[in-house]
Amino acid sequence: MSLGTHVRLSRIFSHPSGRLFGAAVDHFVGYGNVRLGGLANLPAALDRVVSAKPDSVTIQPGSAKHLWANHAGKAALIVQGGCFTADDRIQQLIATPEDAVRLGADALAVAIPLGGVSEGNYIRWLTDSVRDAHRFGMPVVAHIYPRDFTDVPTIVFTPDSIAYAVRIGIETGVDVIKVGYPGDMNAFREIVDSCPVPVVIAGGPKTDTLEGALAYTADAINAGAVGAVVGRNLWGHGDPAIAGAAFKTVIHDGLGARAAIEAAGG
Repeated sequence: MSLGTHVRLSRIFSHPSGRLFGAAVDHFVGYGNVRLGGLANLPAALDRVVSAKPDSVTIQPGSAKHLWANHAGKAALIVQGGCFTADDRIQQLIATPEDAVRLGADALAVAIPLGGVSEGNYIRWLTDSVRDAHRFGMPVVAHIYPRDFTDVPTIVFTPDSIAYAVRIGIETGVDVIKVGYPGDMNAFREIVDSCPVPVVIAGGPKTDTLEGALAYTADAINAGAVGAVVGRNLWGHGDPAIAGAAFKTVIHDGLGARAAIEAAGG
């Protein structure tokens, strides 16, 4: 690992716990009607997310260009380079490590899906990004989402699919792997224990309650994850500051879901 990579990763994992509470505001237009939901007003959504005081924020390169100056220094910046939809309607790599350097980022994130005839192209995104990032000492954070094509293309979180996703991250040489939590602590512990790369979990789909999101985050941390990157369950919550405080106490302090909500004043 180069000194530049080490320094940038140290800024991302800056909390004394050694774990990461990351926020994601990198949900691009392929997710649906941009006039609806918690990201309808992107500047306001980013303001709310930063108010939760995450350790890092992951956003698209254009969003960073237009919006991050007001938040520089408040959290580590991770630029998202991968754009896809589960059905491959969109499949583009929109940022390079050089772009991340130019934007002042601490890492480049590359989101990819697995499965189907396009899988090899996405794996090439990762290998090319890792190779090019090495020149700049820029860490690459892989967001890896396995798919099932039995009916319509769907993101899945089975232990076998998550194990495969983690192995892809290892073999492409990325610096941090972000995957979904499979809901099985023993299986996830086995996956993480066999991985030489830090593994963090995706915050997951919007849950019915904050307590539900915190509970599976706590399970993942107890099974060996070194953090979580939270999107909908942060900017989609009525009070992101309370949600953020609760996630921080689960990730950094090891509290359970109910205790974390009480500590956050929720």
